[in-house]
Amino acid sequence: MNMMRSTSLIIAFCCLLSVCAQDQLIKVSLDKRPLSLDQVSSPQRRAEQLGLLQSADGGEDIPILNFLDAQYYGQIGLGSPPQNFLVVFDTGSSNLWVPSSQCSWFSIACDLHHKYHAANSATYTKNNTKFAIQYGSGSLSGFLSNDIMTLGSLEVQHQTFAEATKEPGLAFVAAKFDGILGLGFPEIAVTGAVPPFNNMIDQGLVKDPVFSFWLNRDVEGRQGGELTLGGVDPAHYKGEHVWAPVTRRGYWQIAMDSVKVPGASGSCKGGCKAIADSGTSLLVGPSDEVAAINLAIGAEGVVAAQCRSLVKAYLPQLIKVIATMPPDQVCATIGLCDAQQMSDPARKLLAQTLVQAQQSQQDQIPREVLKQMIPAEHADRVGESTQCQICEMAVNYVKVALANNETETQIEDKLAGLCDSLSFLGSSQAVVDCDKLSEMPDVSFTIAGKEFGLTPEQYILKVDAGGEAQCISGFMGLDIPAPAGPLWILGDIFLGAYHTVFDYGNERVGFAEAA
Repeated sequence: MNMMRSTSLIIAFCCLLSVCAQDQLIKVSLDKRPLSLDQVSSPQRRAEQLGLLQSADGGEDIPILNFLDAQYYGQIGLGSPPQNFLVVFDTGSSNLWVPSSQCSWFSIACDLHHKYHAANSATYTKNNTKFAIQYGSGSLSGFLSNDIMTLGSLEVQHQTFAEATKEPGLAFVAAKFDGILGLGFPEIAVTGAVPPFNNMIDQGLVKDPVFSFWLNRDVEGRQGGELTLGGVDPAHYKGEHVWAPVTRRGYWQIAMDSVKVPGASGSCKGGCKAIADSGTSLLVGPSDEVAAINLAIGAEGVVAAQCRSLVKAYLPQLIKVIATMPPDQVCATIGLCDAQQMSDPARKLLAQTLVQAQQSQQDQIPREVLKQMIPAEHADRVGESTQCQICEMAVNYVKVALANNETETQIEDKLAGLCDSLSFLGSSQAVVDCDKLSEMPDVSFTIAGKEFGLTPEQYILKVDAGGEAQCISGFMGLDIPAPAGPLWILGDIFLGAYHTVFDYGNERVGFAEAA
């Protein structure tokens, strides 16, 4: 009898240990790096980095959200013994991939990051299914493998992941992360591989089918943030979470009621689709709506601001020089164009188009008119040689204006109007005066009937611009086509202000004020 009682106690004790282990929350520390001006991408550049994921059942294509500007990373291990990788925990995708030791000789991105060596792992099993994600700059490709994945104190058995042998373009070269760990739904997993979090659920490694993000937006904070697996950490939020149901499985898509800012109307009018995305730094929305918000908060386009600055600095010199030499040599003479830029057809087309539009005596040039007049393949090159193109635009107009006996003041006013017309080209980056944040309005997002406000200090990014601080609007325009779009993306700016819970079991997303 005593033997049976002892055995029962041992079994009960072991079971208790097992339950306790599963009841513990798994906390993964996140590293954070400062956001640089180079990371605040233009819509064209962002669209180029936007790929399409084929749904696992062969249905419609689903956009994979951009993670190349992400600030927050954490460490995982693959294999036995673990080979460590720094990955973005990305709710906008569902695959795990890291660079492979078999990557191409010509893959610079692969050479600059940690690589998985199958031969060094005692638990590796071959899969060899081909894997590819298509991006605008090329295809990230490789093959699938299986191994143990370690994350915090967890060991996930038989995790399928991709060994990337080819990483496209230069974007991945500068990336501070090695790979991506997708936390989206299985529906957007390329090749149908089971996502890591689903494996954790299936293997009973987490208490609840829930994970949550706390992103530390304090620039002085030592800890970048925390990913909690299996539940939530009450230390990271205040009050109760407001829950919004997932409206479409794939990424974490919810319904948003409205976006409000004093002085702007029409944003998310009648409700709109939104995604909570840990892999995007900014707040992204339809271009026209974001333009209205930036106007209301007092932000102006980077290109337009640079144009006005150049006109003010160089106009007297332009007027003087243009009378003594051929117009196509003026900008090179004063140092704003080089020889290669002088032969750029995009530059010539832009300058001629804007001047012709201004000569039509329109006070404001409608965005859609300019889009039709300037083909996209030329418009997206404005950011490559902005000073040169602005100069050529000014020269074309000054030549006509002087022939019409306009004064320097009149010419400067007309060129200022042309500069404003450049706001939609090259970049949707918008800048604000860092000294005027206290005068800017709050912006609110209504989700599940609850308003979530952001102060200027929260939605304005202070970034490093050549060693100097520059204040950039956290709102960026991106037009995602139907059926996936129009779409708002609530990136790290929003997730930093509001602790976010991703409840896989109940298919809902929760927001509460971050602590």
